[in-house]
Amino acid sequence: MNPRQKAELLQIAGGRVEFDSPMTRRTTFRVGGNADALCEMHDLEDLCRILPYLVRENIPYLVIGRGSNLLVRDGGIRGVVILLSGALSQIHSKSPDGSEILAGAGLSIVDLLTGCRKRGLSGLEFLAGIPGTVGGAVAMNAGAFGDEIGAWVRELRLVDPRGEVHVIHRSRLTFSYRTLDMEKGAVIAQVAFRMNLENEKSIVEKISGCLKRRKASQPLEYPSAGSVFRNPVNDYAGRLIEQAGLKGKCIGGAMISDRHANFIITQAGASAADILALIDEARNAVMKTAGITLKLEIRVVGDPADLDTAERWDDLSL
Repeated sequence: MNPRQKAELLQIAGGRVEFDSPMTRRTTFRVGGNADALCEMHDLEDLCRILPYLVRENIPYLVIGRGSNLLVRDGGIRGVVILLSGALSQIHSKSPDGSEILAGAGLSIVDLLTGCRKRGLSGLEFLAGIPGTVGGAVAMNAGAFGDEIGAWVRELRLVDPRGEVHVIHRSRLTFSYRTLDMEKGAVIAQVAFRMNLENEKSIVEKISGCLKRRKASQPLEYPSAGSVFRNPVNDYAGRLIEQAGLKGKCIGGAMISDRHANFIITQAGASAADILALIDEARNAVMKTAGITLKLEIRVVGDPADLDTAERWDDLSL
């Protein structure tokens, strides 16, 4: 970005811009280079102003939540990273009987579940323990324990790259495994959920049960991005990686968890390159032992140390 663009960005975002922003503070892997700029958007009007500007100026942009499903390469991110906060991270009741809520896309999953519990709303407890936001969870149709968030979505409020707001009913939304079909460059701003009315004690018990199941099988005490690979049809990525003998495998400061082989955890000194090398090794080993190509569940973004790596990984990020 040139000086003019930086000045205009500051004006559009009301000063809520951090230039050369370290992405180590914005992702749960705690690795990666810096972003050219990080902007906080507080409401729909903010989004409707900034997206057309970035498109017009040919500045790439990326919306992130808590960075829990994201690997930023060591060279950092060219362009603007957008965080949703303010009115876009709040929760409100939406229906007379209280069974429907409207949640900002920037609302954390923890705060979403707290809001549901206080309102006596059940259905999303399976999300407990996911360190993400509503927008990210819906965009990737997050799921666990046989349930998916898409099943509970009533409607979405999106802002398209032209800055136009669209309210899309569930009947027009296409969810699939870890995917929501939506226009490229569009940003989820708010999500309406239809829930089940239930007593608070029962909801607390369900949340506690889900958290216990996660803690028993996942290395939650270490930095990670959750499941690295999507599960193949009728199988599990973790089982395949473990079968290939890679549990506990280390490269640099990154390690394939010895508790759950579909988790890569990081330690002090880890780099994005270490994680990518482990991903590469796991994919190759599973192809060799099981004849299956593992697809990434996490998203890989940003610039690597060399162009060859960029070309290779751009093909594997879906």
